[in-house]
Amino acid sequence: MPDASTDTRLGRRLVLDELFDLSLYRALHRVAPAGQRAILEQLIPIETRHHAFWQDFFKLDLPRLDWGRRLKLWLMVAIARLFGAPAIHLILEAIEVFGVRKYLTVWRQYEHGPLGAAVREVLEDEFKHEDAVVMAETERQINPQRVRDIFLGLNDGLVEILGAVSGFFGAFADATTVLVAGLMVGVAGALSMGAGAYLAASSEAEVRGTESRRRRFLGEAEPAAESSDTPFGSGVRVGVSYVVGAVVPVLPVVFGARTLLPSLVVAGGVIVLVSTILAFLSGMDVRRRILLNLGIIAAAVAISYVIGLLAKAVWGISV
Repeated sequence: MPDASTDTRLGRRLVLDELFDLSLYRALHRVAPAGQRAILEQLIPIETRHHAFWQDFFKLDLPRLDWGRRLKLWLMVAIARLFGAPAIHLILEAIEVFGVRKYLTVWRQYEHGPLGAAVREVLEDEFKHEDAVVMAETERQINPQRVRDIFLGLNDGLVEILGAVSGFFGAFADATTVLVAGLMVGVAGALSMGAGAYLAASSEAEVRGTESRRRRFLGEAEPAAESSDTPFGSGVRVGVSYVVGAVVPVLPVVFGARTLLPSLVVAGGVIVLVSTILAFLSGMDVRRRILLNLGIIAAAVAISYVIGLLAKAVWGISV
C-alpha cells in the first residue's frame, strides 16, 4: 500500500500508461503479420499483469483511456496499418524504451518507500521479459547515434534558417531577397553541419581505434563497439536532415508569403511534430522537448528580427 505522500497523479499515470500499452498491443495484434502476432501474444499477458497490479496497488479503477491517449492509440495503429511490420517493431521498441525510462525515474524517487518494491518488480519484467520478447526476432532499430544525428540536423536547420529569414524580413522589404539569402545560408549551413559531423565522427573513430590497438597490444579485453555507423553516414544524415529542416521556413516564401508569419506557423508545426516523434523514439519527455524547442525558436526569431530592424535603421539597409 502506498503511504500518504505517494503522488496520486503518478498512480493514475502508471495505470493509464499500462492500459494504453495493453490496448495498443491488442490493437496491433489485429493488424500485425504472423511473426509479430507471436511477439504480441507474449507481451499482452505481461501488460495485463502490470495494469492489474497498479490498479490494485493504488486502488484505482480506470477502465478507459483519456482522450489524449485514445488519440495517440489511434495514430499509432494507423501508422502500423500504413507501414506494416517495420513500423510495428519500431513502435514496440519505442514503447519498451519509454517504459524503462519512466520506471527508472520513478525508482529513483521512491526506491526507499513502499512504491520502490513495486517498481522494482515491474522493472524486472521490463528488463528481463519485455526487452527479451521485443528483441527476440530482430536487431534493435532505434540507434541513439542516428536519432541524435537526425535531430541535430533538423533542429539546427529549422532554427538557423528560421532565424535568418526573420532577420532578413526585418532588414529587407523584398521577399525575393529573403528567399535568395535564406537559400544561400541553408546550403552553406548544410555543408558546414555535414562536414562537422563527419570530422567529429572520424576523430572519435580514430580515438577508439587507437585505444583498441593499445588494448590488443597489452592483451586486454576490448570495449564493446558502441555503434556500427560510419563517419560518412553520420555526416550525410546530419547534412540531409539540416536541408529538410532548412526548407521548412523557406517554403512559405517560395509560395508567395510576404511576411514572416507563415514561416513561423509552418516551422512551429513542424518542430512540434518532429519533437514528438523523436522524443517518443528515444524515450524523452515529449511535452518538455516540445516546449524547449519552441522556446529556442522563439528566442532565435525575436533576436534575429530585432537585429534585422536595427541593421535597417542604423545602416539604412533596404531593397
